[in-house]
Amino acid sequence: MKLAPTVKLNNGYEMPILGLGTYNLKKSRCEAAVRHALELGYRHIDTAYLYRNENLIGKVLHQFIGETKLKREQVFLVTKLWDIYHEPKWVKYACELQLKQLGVDYIDLYLIHSPVGVHYISDDDLMPHVNDELQTNMEQLVDLGLVRSLGLSNFNVNQLKRLLENCQIKPVALQIECHPELVQSPLIDLCKMHNITVVAYSPLGRPKTCKPLPEYYNDPKLLALAEKYGKTPAQIILRYLIDIGTVPIPKAAQQVHLIENFDIFDFHLTPEELLQLGTFNQGRRIWKFEKAKNHQYYPYEK
Repeated sequence: MKLAPTVKLNNGYEMPILGLGTYNLKKSRCEAAVRHALELGYRHIDTAYLYRNENLIGKVLHQFIGETKLKREQVFLVTKLWDIYHEPKWVKYACELQLKQLGVDYIDLYLIHSPVGVHYISDDDLMPHVNDELQTNMEQLVDLGLVRSLGLSNFNVNQLKRLLENCQIKPVALQIECHPELVQSPLIDLCKMHNITVVAYSPLGRPKTCKPLPEYYNDPKLLALAEKYGKTPAQIILRYLIDIGTVPIPKAAQQVHLIENFDIFDFHLTPEELLQLGTFNQGRRIWKFEKAKNHQYYPYEK
């Protein structure tokens, strides 16, 4: 079985350079996708409390580990602290809740889902009114052995700089929206400067299959590269994101797409080709999180 290469994080742990995103994967569709992915060689699974599928992913992992198809340490499991749990008194509680859902003893990478903290009402009320500022205490989770690595998601340049000035444990990764139309080069460069791995969500630029493909999928430059390497445009895009130094986590539910996304480790793009694909970068953001636009820590331009 072919496995994805890995990147060494700044704390020494290894993370596969391609993962399976599971946003909006529910019920049997989620279970089937994770099962097929593990069978194909995926060893990096990304989820979140917000996605409401941690228990489904845990069920599949339990089956694979119980049948000795996998050992726990062979799967790099990523999940995220949701915004209602930013207050220090809730952080450990939330992590233990997610560990129970996932059915594991530790999380490989635990991310702050966003810099926007919101008021806690209950575990099921995920979108209450925006109120509290960001105030977390996740570093204790590493000391307790519940989490191996800490990271961030949806932080901007200034927020990352602020955190680096105040943290005791440096984040190993920053997960951001990143695709050919939104490369976020200044943020990527800052992460490289501090040896923080950038994970690219929505890497194919179309998080929902009901949406049309971005225009660049029909661009002659992209189509020419696909023909040259005998790959699909989506495979060229994923290779592009890896070659500029990010770790893409494309969501896929169908086995044909899981196979397609994983078949990108037998070629590299040239520096000139990377520059060609870089011309698609227009700063177009898919996820704007507009419900929080009036929050003091809203991470995007208003």
